[in-house]
Amino acid sequence: MWRRIFFALSLMTLAPLCWAQNAIESVTGSMQSGVEYVRIDLSKALDSVPTGFTIQSPARIALDFPGITNAMGRSSIEVNEGNLKSVSVVQAGERTRVVLNLKQATTYKAEIKGKSLLVVLDPSSASAKSATATSTFAENRTRDVQALKDVDFRRSADGSGRVVVTLPNSNVGVDIRQQGKALVVEFMKTSLSEGLRRRMDVGDFGTPVKTVTTTQVGDRVRMVIEPQGLWEHSAYQNDEQFVVEVKEVKVDPKKLTQGIGYNGQKLSLNFQSIEVRSLLQVIADFTNFNIVTSDSVNGSVTLRLQDVPWDQALDIILQAKNLGMRKSGNVIWVAPKDEIAAKEKLDLESMTAVQNLEPVKTQSFQINFAKAADIATQISGAGASASGSVTARILSTRGSVIAEPRTNQLFVTDIPSRLEQVQDLLAKLDVAVRQVVIEARIVEASDTFSKALGVRLGATGGSSQFNGADSVAFGNNYSNAVAASGAGGTVDATSSAVNLPVAGTAAGTFALSIFNASANRFLNLEISAMESDGKGKVISSPRVVTADQTKALIEQGTELPYQVASSSGATSIQFRKANLKLEVTPQITPEGSIILTLDVNKDTVGQLTSAGYAIDTKHIQTQALVENGGTIVIGGIFTEDQSDGVDKVPFFGDLPFVGALFKRTTKSTNKKEMLVFITPRVLADRSASN
Repeated sequence: MWRRIFFALSLMTLAPLCWAQNAIESVTGSMQSGVEYVRIDLSKALDSVPTGFTIQSPARIALDFPGITNAMGRSSIEVNEGNLKSVSVVQAGERTRVVLNLKQATTYKAEIKGKSLLVVLDPSSASAKSATATSTFAENRTRDVQALKDVDFRRSADGSGRVVVTLPNSNVGVDIRQQGKALVVEFMKTSLSEGLRRRMDVGDFGTPVKTVTTTQVGDRVRMVIEPQGLWEHSAYQNDEQFVVEVKEVKVDPKKLTQGIGYNGQKLSLNFQSIEVRSLLQVIADFTNFNIVTSDSVNGSVTLRLQDVPWDQALDIILQAKNLGMRKSGNVIWVAPKDEIAAKEKLDLESMTAVQNLEPVKTQSFQINFAKAADIATQISGAGASASGSVTARILSTRGSVIAEPRTNQLFVTDIPSRLEQVQDLLAKLDVAVRQVVIEARIVEASDTFSKALGVRLGATGGSSQFNGADSVAFGNNYSNAVAASGAGGTVDATSSAVNLPVAGTAAGTFALSIFNASANRFLNLEISAMESDGKGKVISSPRVVTADQTKALIEQGTELPYQVASSSGATSIQFRKANLKLEVTPQITPEGSIILTLDVNKDTVGQLTSAGYAIDTKHIQTQALVENGGTIVIGGIFTEDQSDGVDKVPFFGDLPFVGALFKRTTKSTNKKEMLVFITPRVLADRSASN
């Protein structure tokens, strides 16, 4: 499975090629007396043993053959014998790397045998498992300890934390591994100045990284990055700048996560001053994509990528060299961005020139649901949108359209490619519009309560012919009480000193008259009381059916006349409406809900004034999202009037007990409430049901 290999390439010295280039012809593995051998056969004998390095996790041995090509015709060899799983042979330009994929990390010895290179794997080292998963990059050309230039921390636009290290040169070996919940990065053969030996608290940056600690350990610099939460990391190097990026993982950590916007298979790359064209060839071999590189693509790049999706790795390479790409099927064309822009501009100019020379055709389109004139305005760009901007033109400069209203057809004349665009557009515009029935219920409820208690008190005197012995008479009012006493008509029973009866018609009255034996002195008392309680409800239920995103209006009411005077003094009669009105514009969402833009009026005729009748208005204007068939209360108006009144005779009305004979009390409560209920329903058969 050679496409699943993670590439790890280091700096190599290109040997000059002679006129007959050497090539690897075969690679075989074998076991002899418990010792494992790997035999690499070449077309010519080697001058020296090739350089190489080992990786402990995953366990690998890499051998570099400068100036040697791969003549086997394949890049992967399955062995599965002893400690050796497989052998990968990867050619990059004029150099080839042979990678021995092991089951366990081990050491090796290499010696030249004629035209072959014999690699002997150490069995004792293979039996010992590595205590930690580390990757050691042996830098053969960098032997002196060099100082790191700078260590910095930055926050990217997507919230990731980036630790940026400026290396002394592009040949510094870097070992990065995850240890527990921390990320450990070691820079080989490097030193750290006192100013950079520090612990940076970067928690305030709002990234997954909490702290970054940099220390000197022997001849290497160790950096410990402590993230928090669920996270993943990627590392890459561009020339002398090494970047470790830590980003938050917002998905299930058990699933394979990729970079934002990238979903390619992950790989690891380590390139030291390699040509860009050779690097693109390596990615093409890994992805099975055909990459076509422009002749103007040149230069070299140094980068190191750890567990990065291949499409993200390609994007990083293109950005580093200001390159662009265009993909067509499984072919990727890579060229400088300026060259791509120039080619696309040339293609567009050529296309425009062809359109100006291409013969035009006329095609008719039958419009079934929309109006042909409206469609003609849209595709010709002659109309204007609601915001006032001119609509885009679908036809070319040579195209024209005729709308025939009698048969509702369109006759379009244009080049064939534009006619196809018009046909695709009409398939989306000329569709049946769903309809919505909107039912409103406007409920007005009233609750009234009033209570009143009044009194009339008076004394009279005069002659009488009363012969009875009683001194108290009762009745339901003054007159009845006096008549019950047997007094004559000379007594004025309607006169009273305190006249505070219940306003209007009392629900109940009680009267008594106290007089002396000769019935010429009277004390008269009348008590009246009333209590009323009323409830009322008015329900209005307008209903209207309309198409999706089409305004509908329904109203019912009365037009009231009123006089209007002009500047000359003449008068005229005009009318104003007191209506129940429902104005609504529905919009059906993809989920099936309905957005309603509502304007509801509930006007009634008010009291009569000298200028005419007043209009009591209740108005609601809003927009709401309602599910299909659901009911929503879009608004309510609630009013409550309370009043308590006391009419009394000064001083006497404040006396205890007897003060009630000198005052009148009233109490009233008036409650009114209006609620508007809206129920929209989408009609499946596009017809209103009764």
